Amino acid sequence: MKSLKKKGIWLILSVSIILVVMAGCSAEGDKPLVFADAGWDSIQFHNYVAGFIIEKGFGYQTEVMPGTTPITFAGLLRGDIDLYMEIWQDNIGEAYMEAIEQGDITVLGVNFDDNEQGLWVPTYMLEGDPERGIEPMAPDLKSIFDLPQYWELFKDPEQPGKGRIVGSPAGWVADEILSTKMVSYGLEESFNYFRPGSDSALAASIAGAYEKGEPWVGYYWTPTWVMGKYDMTLLEEPEYSEEKWQDGFQCAFPSSEITIAVHKDLPERAPEVAEFLSRYKTNSALISEVLSYMTENDTDAQQAAIYFLKEYENIWSDWVSEDVAEKVKAALP
Repeated sequence: MKSLKKKGIWLILSVSIILVVMAGCSAEGDKPLVFADAGWDSIQFHNYVAGFIIEKGFGYQTEVMPGTTPITFAGLLRGDIDLYMEIWQDNIGEAYMEAIEQGDITVLGVNFDDNEQGLWVPTYMLEGDPERGIEPMAPDLKSIFDLPQYWELFKDPEQPGKGRIVGSPAGWVADEILSTKMVSYGLEESFNYFRPGSDSALAASIAGAYEKGEPWVGYYWTPTWVMGKYDMTLLEEPEYSEEKWQDGFQCAFPSSEITIAVHKDLPERAPEVAEFLSRYKTNSALISEVLSYMTENDTDAQQAAIYFLKEYENIWSDWVSEDVAEKVKAALP
């Protein structure tokens, strides 16, 4: 009898251990996929678009972990974060390539690679705007080298003997580049370089001039809500080359590949999600339009994602199978 009791006890213990192990495996399998939120609107938009598709189309739970770029990237390396929808490589530096080489992360694809930055003018200055009664002010203004002949259009209110180029806020990398370009291109002879106090002040400068139909020239970039809302033209510069860039930045800003990367374990843990993200691709014009929608409608990135999924089915349905697309559409509010 003692022997049978012992066997019974061991059987119960064995079953208990198996159940605990199975429960542990199940908990790991049910662990949410975590997105990185580095704090700007476009990455939040991509998180919600991809998150909705992953949850409704593939059946995974998702979460978002906020933080700065260094903190969230470190989380990706550790595995605290699984997905990073918008990696600006220039903001991470050598750590990005090291993470790839060491196998800590897997780059699944390029989200977009047509981002632009430089000096812009409202398009109505070149082409006019009949609906607003605006005649072309500078029809031959095509490049940065054309600016000196039009300096009087951009008179600096604090020093009317020169024009004003609205630059980058102090402390930005772009500020150093732009102030150097002023000298390299000889623009300081006819223009003053003005530093706005913040990115919001820079955006307000564009908005104020545009709404009044006034001349404006200055720094901005894509994708942004400003470029989604206002029709702006990027002034031409010589094509980017490393040699010219190192010699006083005498060329266009280089475009960056904004990638989608995941922690090294995700492709094995969720292969169908990895496949979906490898096909996820947008562009600066689309993102700028969505960001403009957010601003004009005073809405957040989550609501903008729903707007995108409803209005741009022709784009996102190519990222997934027909079956998954039907599940996502059925789940839309």
